[in-house]
Parts: sequence; structure tokens; C-alpha cells
Amino acid sequence: MPTGRSKDGALFRRRFIALGLSIVLAVSAGLLFLQYGAADGLDPMDFVRSALILGSTFWLAWGAVQGLWGLAWKQPAYPGDSAPLTTRTAILVPVYNEDPIVTYARIAAMDASLEALGQTHAFDFAILSDTRNEDVAAAERHWLAHLITDRNAEGRIFYRRRITNTGKKAGNVEDFFTRSGAAYDFALILDADSLMEGATIVEMVRRMEAEPTMGLLQSLPKVIRASSRFGRSQQFSASFFSPIFARGNALMAGRTGPFWGHNAIVRVQAFAASCGLPALAGQPPFGGHILSHDYVEAALLARAGWLVRLDPDLEGSYEEGPENIIDFAKRDRRWCQGNLQHSRLLAAPGLKPWSRYVFLQGILSYIAPLLWLAFIVASILAPLFVPAPDYFPEPYMLFPVFPSDQASKAISLAVGVFGLLLLPKLMIATEAAVTRRARGFGGAFAALISTLWELVLSSLIAPLMLMFQTRSVLQVIFRMDGGWPPNNRGDGTLTVLEAWMASRWIVWTGLIGLAAAYWLAPALVLWLLPVALPMILAPFLISWTSRKSTGVLMRVPSELHIPKVVEAHDHILATWQAVAEVEAREAQSVRAAPAKPAA
Repeated sequence: MPTGRSKDGALFRRRFIALGLSIVLAVSAGLLFLQYGAADGLDPMDFVRSALILGSTFWLAWGAVQGLWGLAWKQPAYPGDSAPLTTRTAILVPVYNEDPIVTYARIAAMDASLEALGQTHAFDFAILSDTRNEDVAAAERHWLAHLITDRNAEGRIFYRRRITNTGKKAGNVEDFFTRSGAAYDFALILDADSLMEGATIVEMVRRMEAEPTMGLLQSLPKVIRASSRFGRSQQFSASFFSPIFARGNALMAGRTGPFWGHNAIVRVQAFAASCGLPALAGQPPFGGHILSHDYVEAALLARAGWLVRLDPDLEGSYEEGPENIIDFAKRDRRWCQGNLQHSRLLAAPGLKPWSRYVFLQGILSYIAPLLWLAFIVASILAPLFVPAPDYFPEPYMLFPVFPSDQASKAISLAVGVFGLLLLPKLMIATEAAVTRRARGFGGAFAALISTLWELVLSSLIAPLMLMFQTRSVLQVIFRMDGGWPPNNRGDGTLTVLEAWMASRWIVWTGLIGLAAAYWLAPALVLWLLPVALPMILAPFLISWTSRKSTGVLMRVPSELHIPKVVEAHDHILATWQAVAEVEAREAQSVRAAPAKPAA
């Protein structure tokens, strides 16, 4: 059995290899571009563009290497256990202006799943409301009574609503630990759209019981119920690619794993003692309450010596995602602000080196699009900094000297960059076919076609996401607070007009950029078309991808074989919505009835 020291040595070697390979690939890309630029003589803009290529390629290379590690490593199997649970767990469901019928139906489905295993005695549900809308709050209280009666759960399902939502979700959870945490050993933290199989919840508790040093165990949520082209591409990616990348993440992280804020279980004592989050000095967006609190809480647990682990093998963990690009960009705006806030924490005392690197990764994930955009702008402006070519560098020369053609280096660079994006996904499709994991996605051929379609779709969407993320970064830099907007859980279909209103600035940016390239650097126009055309067509792309997907591409296991807890939720939700319709008609009848005359 390997010792702790040998494990640490192996972890260091993995990180060193991954980081070294990423740096080598990034530096190679930068040097290759310098060779391309040297064809007509090096100028300052060549060095600027080379540095931008180096920085943005490092981010791509790191993601690719992490995927390759995930393909090479198989997570060890954990022994099954059927012994009775000896601990108490609170299942926390923070809500913020959500539809209580839909959210409570999820709670009812999870409770029924636990009941089928005979495990409800070990779990309580706590609905933690930060709702600001009084009508929604009244509906929360009304349907709470319905939930408790329906599940016969008096004393097992609790509700409280905060008067002020200080600290957003992190403050909501902290308030629970302060008031009620001492009654529980563990707390399973969910989002309002989270749904988990009872067997998965119980297994997570068993793993926590088996490892007394574990402070947090993170599952890998799969997206379910997506219906739009955009939503289904995200759903397929989360089910098909993410488990492999998550394995690479877990292998790199070791004992300093991630926390994604939901579908994770924490040891109450460890979390309460280690994860108090002070407000950062100054005003938002860099000051105030920490938005991306989950990564910080994981770092604080690791700093205190607790094991933070990601187990991608945990099935039966689900969430829902945005159905269109605009809703995704709104959520991403909050993540951007939270990740850039982490720049204030890079030098925080006592943090593990890997935690600091994770903060840096999160910052770079939003800076990288800005680097790519800066590279495009610099390439368009480069001719302004290039001196006129001198075809007769020596006096009295009879024949001109033409610059050497370095087009092959530009093509090699483009192939390399696209390879970092495409190769890991194609290798994952191959792995899925070899291991027969592809059966859950309709078979090897269907999985391959879905992979290729996802690559096409993500390539079309990438310029739009580049623009949204660039705007988000600039908004944060210029001190514009994005706050914490509620998620849109409903139908995300957008008309072309709605998409135009949200993306017309992208259209104008694409048109102006293409016109500037045609004027200043005509040879660059063809290279820019894969970026500029999706920007110019942004309203149509956004609207088209928000519409329902009617094909059989990008099928996932949860569609081919609907999980039991999802079936239970669908049944409970349909029943309750029918009750809600009856109640609404009765209330309308009462309002419409003529008043009785006075005696």
C-alpha cells in the first residue's frame, strides 16, 4: 500500500508533467507565431501577438492535458456497504424566487427515493428561502403544508425565510449552520434545480462516514430535461465529456478538490469551523460578498487540513441548465465577477498552493477570451506598425529579394490550436466506443456523430461566448456590479427580435471588425470569417439554438432510460400542478361570485 509520502510524490509528478506540457505547448505556439511574423521582419506588434497567443494557448493546453489525464486514469472503486447509517444529514435546498411547486416536487421525489431505501430516518430537508417576492413567499408557505402532508413528513421537512439575504446563497447556508448545524453530522447542499437519487445520497453519506478526514465530497451533476439545441448540447457535453475531464480534475487535485456549490455533501463541524466568509473590503464588484464562494470554501477546508474530494463515479446526481445562450451568459456574468474577485485572495495566508492555482485558473478562464480578442484586434492593426517592404536591401541589386513565405507556419499554428480543442473530445468518443460507454448515448456511431455535431455547434457559438465573456470582464474591470440575478427556469425559446435586442452590439462589432480587416489587412479577412460570421449572424444563431431540438442527435442516458427519481418528480409535479389549477379555478370563482345583499 503506498505511503502518504509516495502519494504526495506521485501527485507532484502528475501536476509537474501536466503544467510542464501545457507551458511547452503554449511557448511552442508563441515561438511558431514569431517565426511567422519574422517573414517580413519582426516588429513590436509581432511580440505582442506572440505573447497573446502564448497566454491563450496555455489555457487551451491545460484543459486538453486534463482531459488526457482523465482518459488515462480510472477512479478506484469504493467498497459497497449496507450497514445502517449512524449519522444525521440535513439536505439543504436554498431557494430564491423559485416556483415552489416545481422545487418542492423535487424534494418530494428525493424523499420518496430515500423512503424506498428505508433511510428517511437519517435525513431531514431544510428549505432555506431568500425569496424577495411576497407573492412567491406566500406560495412557498402554502405548498410547504402540501409537501409535508403529501410526504407525511412532519418533523422532517423544515422551512425558514430570511428577512434579509445577506451574503446571498453562501450567507443563506451559513445562517443554517449557525442556527441548526449542531443537530447534524453532514449537510448535503443542493440548488433549487438539483435532483438526486436516494441511493446516491446514501452512498455519499457512507463515503463520508468511511473517511473521517473528509470535509467535502463533490458529485458530478448531469444536466437533464434540456430540450433546446443549445440546452441539449450542454446536456450531452455534461454527460459525455465532463466525466472524463472531471477524472483528470480529481487526479490533479488530490486532497484539494473542487466544490461547485451544489450536489455536494459537507461535514458540518469542518464546514462551520473553517468556511466563514468575510465580506471583502471595498465596493462590488471586487469588494463585498464573495460571489464564487464555493471555490473559496473548498480552499478553506483544505487549508484546515480536511480532505476535499471529487468522485465522478457517483451517478444519480442531476441539475438543469439554461436553454439559451442569453440565459447562460447572464449566469456566466455572475461567475465571471466571482472568479475575478479571487484575485483578492491569491495571497491569502495559509492556502494550499493548489488552491491558489485553482483561483488563478478561474481568473484565466475569463481572461483567455480577452486575450483571443486582443490578438484579433492586434492582427488587424498590425499593418500600421509594419514598415514598407524593401525589396532591394543592398545598393545596386539587379533582382528583388522577396520575403520568405511562412504561410505553412500560420497553418500549423491554426491546426495546433484547433487540435487542442478537438482532439480530447474525439479521443473521448473513441474511449466511449472501446469501453462500450457509448451504449448509453445510442451506440458508438450515434455518439461519434453527436460529438461531431457538438463540435460544430460549439464552434459556431464560441465567438458569441467570447464576446459575452469579454464584456463581462470589462464590466467588472470598470466596477460594474452584476449582482445575483435569479435563474430563468422556464421555456427559453427566443425570437429573432429578442435575440437581436440582446446581441445587436455583437453584430456591429463583427461588421466593424470585418470592415477594418478588409481595409487594413485584406489577407486576414478569410482567416477572420469563422469568427466574424457567427458574430454577424448572432441573433439568428441565438434564436435558432434556443428552439426545440427535434432530432435524435446528442441523446444521453437519462433520456434513453429515465432515472427513477426523475420519473417520480414528473409524476408528483403533474399531480400537484393539477391541484394548483383546481385551486386557482376555485379562487377565481370566489372572486367572481356576487356579494350577498346586506340583511
